[in-house]
Amino acid sequence: MARILVISPSGEVYDHDNVRWYDHSQLASHINHYHNIGDAFVFDSSLKLLNFEQLDALPISHVDPAAIDRLNAEYDYVFLRGSNYVHAEMDWERTVDVLRRLKIPVIAFGIGAQAPVSGKLELSQDTKTVLRLIADSTASLGVRGTYSAEVLNELGIKNVRIIGCPTAFRANNPNLAIRLPALDQVKTVGVTMRREVSRDYAQDIQRYLTFHRDLVKTMAGRFDVTLMAQGEVEEKKLALGTPEQKEEAIAALRENGWANEWFLDEEMERLYRSRMFYSDVVAEYEQLVRGLDLVLGYRLHGNLMALANGTPSIYFTYDSRTVEFAETFKIPSFDVFSGQEFRLEEYWEQARFDRFNANYTQVYGAMRDFLVENRVDNKMLGQPAATGEPERKVA
Repeated sequence: MARILVISPSGEVYDHDNVRWYDHSQLASHINHYHNIGDAFVFDSSLKLLNFEQLDALPISHVDPAAIDRLNAEYDYVFLRGSNYVHAEMDWERTVDVLRRLKIPVIAFGIGAQAPVSGKLELSQDTKTVLRLIADSTASLGVRGTYSAEVLNELGIKNVRIIGCPTAFRANNPNLAIRLPALDQVKTVGVTMRREVSRDYAQDIQRYLTFHRDLVKTMAGRFDVTLMAQGEVEEKKLALGTPEQKEEAIAALRENGWANEWFLDEEMERLYRSRMFYSDVVAEYEQLVRGLDLVLGYRLHGNLMALANGTPSIYFTYDSRTVEFAETFKIPSFDVFSGQEFRLEEYWEQARFDRFNANYTQVYGAMRDFLVENRVDNKMLGQPAATGEPERKVA
């Protein structure tokens, strides 16, 4: 089996293909540090699709020519963990210099572009060079959706395949399908939380936060609700902290202008204190979503983790990333900025999820074919596509 490298690993690996945050058992050492555990979902899911004997990280903060020569001789390929790399503020450190010396293929494993709230996306020369070096090293470059493919196409990168995200396929089931029970049978609901936001992601912060607040309160009024945090410091403290840390978290939220004005009212504080979930271990999120009847909310990978385990999920879209995920997989979604009222009954229709079910099989096949055409030994089931141009390429 292959010896492989990863760029941007986002967590420590245990038991071959499981991921948790670094020093996860030493919570006190990082409870004041923000990290998005959703990135670990992607890393964990990527490993679950690959056959490999050894995994190591590729350093990109410095260039060691002798070490890179050794990696070229001893490893089969390197993959770039899927994430939101293609945006104006991306810092690649010394990636360009490293990739120019690297001779093995670099697999872009479902990367994505972030559109600005207004204006045209402007990319650094480093970002353009990294993307071109990756594209030149492989048969195809994997992106999460149409917008990301179009951005690369404008850079002259033509060998692009739309493959979604590895998190969707972590169960390695090409026939995965969501079947809805009667709504009156739904008892337990997870709401994926993204309280921290910026104007780079949301066009109307007040609407974003007040809608988020009202969604949580509405779901809590109907169901047994779990609030699923993914890394914000205050939410982590409320889920896992000491009594003193929990009070620190509430105090910080009250001092935060946006949160205090538009998000943390009396009922939300009660729910935050009693219903918050967070873990630094990907497997614990998976265990949670398997026991829920519905997951909905703002988090890309929290929602996708649910779908990958057969739990119905509804996306709330607010930027190009969330829209792109929903479009790639045909996931039922609600536009936060539509000005409309969300009614769960309107989305609890099997026909909506049948569109996801049908499209899931197609994107699963695209992901499998992407790995096959790049000669990546993998665990995905099914037969590779016939020879010729890969499906869903961008001309």
